[in-house]
Amino acid sequence: MRQRTWVPDGPLDVSLALAPHKRGGGDPAWRQTPDGAIWRTCRTPEGPATMRVSVAGGRVRGDAWGPGAEWMLDGLPALLGAEDDTSGFEARHDILREAVRRHAGLRIGRTGRVMEALVPAVLEQKVVGREAWRAWRWLLARYGEPAPGPAPEGMRVVPEPSVWRQIPAWHWHRSGAETVRAKTIATAAWHAAKLEAAATSEELDRLLRALPGIGVWTSAEVRQRVFGDPDAISVGDYHLATIVGYALTGEKTDDPGMLRLLEPYRGHRHRASLFLTLTGRRPPARGPRMAVRDYRSF
Repeated sequence: MRQRTWVPDGPLDVSLALAPHKRGGGDPAWRQTPDGAIWRTCRTPEGPATMRVSVAGGRVRGDAWGPGAEWMLDGLPALLGAEDDTSGFEARHDILREAVRRHAGLRIGRTGRVMEALVPAVLEQKVVGREAWRAWRWLLARYGEPAPGPAPEGMRVVPEPSVWRQIPAWHWHRSGAETVRAKTIATAAWHAAKLEAAATSEELDRLLRALPGIGVWTSAEVRQRVFGDPDAISVGDYHLATIVGYALTGEKTDDPGMLRLLEPYRGHRHRASLFLTLTGRRPPARGPRMAVRDYRSF
């Protein structure tokens, strides 16, 4: 086991910082235990690792196991938003100012790992979360490695890119992912080394969007997590434009309308959308919910 203690230089909500890396209930790569600690697995450049993050007395403690333990601990401050630059961000709406006040500990962290963010983002394309998370759980249970160390039961480490390339069609089907998403992940896995080597969010955006099946939404979802990009707004999200529009104007809007509303926050549009999501303001639900599909029965 390796251990590190870190003291943030300002307010920090560890749960908010790590929440974007959780893929639904029962995520094999993310777990919160009754003591409040958050466990996370990662396939680092040094190999698989598990890290337990806990907070006491304003100090963050990381305990890590596995070949990649030191790498995970070295990246702990960045994962929790130590490199998050909020300069230039000014809340210009009352509701946003209140959200910033209530959630002063919100920080956008960065993992530096592309494939672990890309695969679940592709699985989430144009489907409800429960459908994507079911596929993620099945694939990690079947192809992921057991988490190193005394991790909670069932935790797994995301597979190597070579494994994603070799998953047979019938196992994609059993997971609930149809051919289009399966091919997108397999194709990206062939380019994993180049993707992981991207030095900036802009470079990663260019590389991702050059691949078939990856567009603006998927690229933004990945860059938010890999680089902690505060401006990578998820255009094309099923709910986000409605949430932003209703929070700021009391009316629903579409993606172009959302971008107009967030223009004053350019450079921090993703950050602004995170705070607006935390307000809990939603328009009244009047239509049917998007159904969970099950390709396994097709």
